[in-house]
Amino acid sequence: MEKAGVEPAVVAGTSIGALVGAFYAAGQLDALEPWVRNLGRREVIGMLDPKLRGSGGLIEGQRLHDFYHEHLAGADLESLPVRFAAVATTLGRGAEVWLHEGDVADAVRASTALPGILSPVPRGKDWLVDGGLVNPVPVSVCRAFGADVVIAVNLNGDLVGRHIREPTHHAGNHSLEMDKLIQQLPKGMRERAQVLAGLWDSWSGGAAEGQEKNPAPGVFEVLAGSLNIMQDRITRSRMAGDPPELLLSPRLAHIGLLEFHRAEEAIGIGEGIVERMMPSINDLLGHAK
Repeated sequence: MEKAGVEPAVVAGTSIGALVGAFYAAGQLDALEPWVRNLGRREVIGMLDPKLRGSGGLIEGQRLHDFYHEHLAGADLESLPVRFAAVATTLGRGAEVWLHEGDVADAVRASTALPGILSPVPRGKDWLVDGGLVNPVPVSVCRAFGADVVIAVNLNGDLVGRHIREPTHHAGNHSLEMDKLIQQLPKGMRERAQVLAGLWDSWSGGAAEGQEKNPAPGVFEVLAGSLNIMQDRITRSRMAGDPPELLLSPRLAHIGLLEFHRAEEAIGIGEGIVERMMPSINDLLGHAK
């Protein structure tokens, strides 16, 4: 959209949408894009910091938070060049929270705190988790901030019913590949990587050669699939009452929840859907002027 001259006046995001939206609103998208395009499995493992006790999630998330701070440079939400808000959820009350004041990196960390995976973020007496629990596609936030035309992106629609993948032989070949990657890591990172790899192998399901063709899904697949179903239903319900002027629904079912090393592929899919919808986008913006 930026290449086509479309410049949003307001951006609102939930979860990964909060991450990308914050970088865009801060004028840092050019820093984020090359970084994610060059991510490999080794880099993804290196950024994950497992903490199995006392953290509220399998991953502490401090390394990701450090990355946010490095590029967002302690910027405040209210001073960003483009008006922006991230959506989070209070764990105790289930309340929807719009984060539009304070530290940008803190807001992103709260909005992306996937329950059970990434540790929740303290805010006063509350603990904040992923905003996708209450408002996965925050059309309402854009409306409240004065947007006349809302272009929404729904990442969940294509995932429901397809989050349990076809059985593969990853339990054999994938584990060997992962072991090779782990051995190439610095010594201080190997133990953490081995914990993550073990969790992934035991949770992700799939079938090795000679095993049943239709094995039960792993714990991780069940968790990710359940969240996808929930978010899709919430999105449908909320958009029925407050639909956007245009909805973009990229087909991403074949990309797993933590497969950030496939970001370049996902970006290409996003570019493709925008290119196909540009006539509709231009028509909407023309009528809004």
